[in-house]
Amino acid sequence: MSGIDSGGIGPGGAADRLEAELAGLAADAPPALLDRIAARRVHVAGPLEEGPLVGVQVAFTDRGVAYLRAGMGEREFAEAFRARFARPLLPAARPPAGLVPALRTGRLGGLALDLRGLGDFEAAVLRAAAQIPRGQTRPYAWVARRAGRPKAVRAVGSALGRNPVPLLIPCHRVTRSDGSLGGYVFGADAKERLLRAEDVDVDAVAELARRGVRLVGSDTTGVVCYPTCGDARRIAPGHRRGFRDLAAARAAGYRPCEHCRPA
Repeated sequence: MSGIDSGGIGPGGAADRLEAELAGLAADAPPALLDRIAARRVHVAGPLEEGPLVGVQVAFTDRGVAYLRAGMGEREFAEAFRARFARPLLPAARPPAGLVPALRTGRLGGLALDLRGLGDFEAAVLRAAAQIPRGQTRPYAWVARRAGRPKAVRAVGSALGRNPVPLLIPCHRVTRSDGSLGGYVFGADAKERLLRAEDVDVDAVAELARRGVRLVGSDTTGVVCYPTCGDARRIAPGHRRGFRDLAAARAAGYRPCEHCRPA
């Protein structure tokens, strides 16, 4: 018999099988596998281009939005993403569903986030920051307390500085305990613009801080709040009382607000 038969036992059959296997290796990866390995990148134009931040770029995976930065070119953004997450980044045809409304309103809605890789403390800090309502602020100490580490105020600032998805997790709503705005991943000016866009009266809060007022109470309800709390903003000017801290408010017979929970 010749060296090649229909069963592919001879040397020719082995070569054919090897060639077929190599051809299979050269085939494109299935889309589902690619989505698990690589992230997608999109530049968000439209509702933010005339707002407090421009040039917003977002990376998202099959699990949700993983990274957001503003003011970067595409190459710089891709390099920053790869340096932090060690994953390839490919262009996307469109943003994930729900991203643009979340950026416009400051509320996540049903938008998923991919926050894998965060330490327990970082994750707790971001969960706490995510609870701050639009148009309100809370001090770093409040976040530290909600994160279960009341003495780790400085570490809270570091964790917020590494927030992978600012705007979606609103770290711009976290301020210093003395009433000043504090730092922000996009800079202090951007932080102020974002808060003003949410109708936070930054000037009034700064004036209260200058006078040593950290909390505001109502003499009709006996409740004391952070100045930007929704309840505090409804107090009539003639019934507003200022306090330097919760101890002073308690001594005057006031109780902490159940919504903003000052301490």
